[in-house]
This record gives sequence, structure tokens and C-alpha cells, in this order.
Amino acid sequence: MLNPKKIEDIAKQLTETMPEPIKQFAGEFEQKSKQVLQNQLMKLDFVSREEFEVQQHVLLKTREKLEQLQVQVSELEKLLHGTKQD
Repeated sequence: MLNPKKIEDIAKQLTETMPEPIKQFAGEFEQKSKQVLQNQLMKLDFVSREEFEVQQHVLLKTREKLEQLQVQVSELEKLLHGTKQD
């Protein structure tokens, strides 16, 4: 779901923007940056595009079924009310 390459790229960009005297700690900083980014992104409630599309399809089918059931209930109510009036 999360692209590790993108996280590495962001961590690398952070490292590259550091002042020169601090760059000696760049490797450690880059590793810690990756960890922090991964931890924070994992806390977010993401779904993959594929999973989203599957759920969208399920919702569409459920909606269609609900509409069919509503029509059936309406027809049954008409039949029921029609027989009561006789």
C-alpha cells in the first residue's frame, strides 16, 4: 500500500536540505526520517485504489439490490392493500 521508494526519496530530500556541518549525521537522520514517516503514514487510514474500487463495486451492487427489494416490497404492499379492500 505504501510505496517504500517514495518514503526513501522524502527522507533523502530531508537529508539533502540539512546544513553541511550536520550532514555527518545524515545516514542516521535519513534512517530515523524513514522510520518516522512510515510510522506516521501507518497511522493514517489508507486503502489502496484497488480495494477502493472493489468496495465501490460492492456498494453499487448493494444499492441495485436494495432498489429491487424496494420495488418488490411496493408491489407486495399494493397486493396486500388490494385484497384488504375487497
